[in-house]
Amino acid sequence: MSEYSTFSPLHSENSAESPHTPFLMDKNNAQAPLTIPHTIALQDDVEIKKETTIIVKRGKTNIERLLLILAILILIATIIILILVVIRLPPKGNTTVTSNRKVVFIIADGISADTLESLPVPNIRKIQETGRYKRAYVGGDIGTYSQTVTISAPGYMNLITGTWGNKHNVYDNSVNNPNYNYKNIFRLVKEQQPTKTIAIFSTWITNRIRLVGEGLTSAGNLMFNYKYDGYELDLNTYPHDSNSLYIYNIDERVVNETAECIRDNGPDVSWVYLQYTDDIGHKYGDSEQMNQAVEYVDQQVGRIYEAIQYRQANHKEEWLLILTTDHGRDANTGQNHGAQTERERTTWIVTNYHDTNRYFDEYQPAIVDFMPTMMRFLKLEIPTESEKELDGVPLIGQVSLVKPQVNLSGSTLSVRWKSLDNAGNVKVWLTTTNAYKKGLTDDYKLLGTVPVTNQQAVFNITQYQSNFYKIVLEGKYNTVNKWIV
Repeated sequence: MSEYSTFSPLHSENSAESPHTPFLMDKNNAQAPLTIPHTIALQDDVEIKKETTIIVKRGKTNIERLLLILAILILIATIIILILVVIRLPPKGNTTVTSNRKVVFIIADGISADTLESLPVPNIRKIQETGRYKRAYVGGDIGTYSQTVTISAPGYMNLITGTWGNKHNVYDNSVNNPNYNYKNIFRLVKEQQPTKTIAIFSTWITNRIRLVGEGLTSAGNLMFNYKYDGYELDLNTYPHDSNSLYIYNIDERVVNETAECIRDNGPDVSWVYLQYTDDIGHKYGDSEQMNQAVEYVDQQVGRIYEAIQYRQANHKEEWLLILTTDHGRDANTGQNHGAQTERERTTWIVTNYHDTNRYFDEYQPAIVDFMPTMMRFLKLEIPTESEKELDGVPLIGQVSLVKPQVNLSGSTLSVRWKSLDNAGNVKVWLTTTNAYKKGLTDDYKLLGTVPVTNQQAVFNITQYQSNFYKIVLEGKYNTVNKWIV
């Protein structure tokens, strides 16, 4: 028997009720604790595992917290993006992106191109140096369906609608029966973006209530946000005199109100009309008085341009200014206008916009070109049906084709044009109706599609026999049209 023997008192009187603890008996029958190294090692392993488990749990908790924080950040970023998208969305039904671009067009009545070019006019020259100057024309195509008299009201309608008299139907200053189906720039802008603001500053109240047709259902129930006009009716403040000094004073008021309104409110589209030069032209013709009147206009334009520059500098806005006249003057005396002589047809354009296109550079612009130019600057689309009737071509941006010509010989239709861009094709459309004149839609037939570089096309139109045709040439960047009557 060894020095120690194992004994387990299973039923000893002194044993506890709890599980028994083994022990050794030495040779003197004394109890000695039993050492079990393996059991202790297991206990140590358990403690280590517990500590490891705690560490793992702590690590897992930290990861979960990081993932939760990341998820919250992603959620916040998504909400911010959605808010920004909603804020930048255009109004329902409008696919045009809004911008901070604004336009002002000023008509200084009855200043011939040669008169303007002969005078110093420093403020106008300043605008010209920043942008461009070029002679333009009014009166439509001489001897054709589009010929339009070279007087004031028809000239204004040419500009604001982008069409000649055969469409807008204004042939004199009485403005008896304008055709509002050919929409003006104010209506086009408001129909696309109702929140945009429009303004008119004018001597003649007729410009607003008859040419634009403010408040008339037939003219789209259009209302100006800012209107300063009709002062010629205020005989107490502006008693009429034979030298038209009252018109000069009215023009001064109109200019002051224009500058103040632009500076304070920045309307999106503004029309400014100045009359004094035409009154002086009728009274004195080509004279020192006329020269002085033009110099007054230069000072007035300078004040308006200062207001525009203030808006550009302080409101981060882009402004297009177009300064022009509605007709020239006769070559004999300079007192008359209305005919189709070269001097009466020749006008001009001054703009602060420098980046004009090939059409502006290579051809003589027409007054009907100004409306599509302003629409393009505003980044607004002209509806397809209106564009098919448009007689003007934009002076900025890309242009596919200009100067359409049509000839009908028997059943053979020949079409020609000048190509200004090699990209894309030309779709040639034909209709024998003029329903648009009545506010309806014409039924156009596609005759064919040819490369724009061809600059011509020939079609047999036997199946479309008629005494009237509208031919539309649709290019990649613009659309032009001609009538056969």
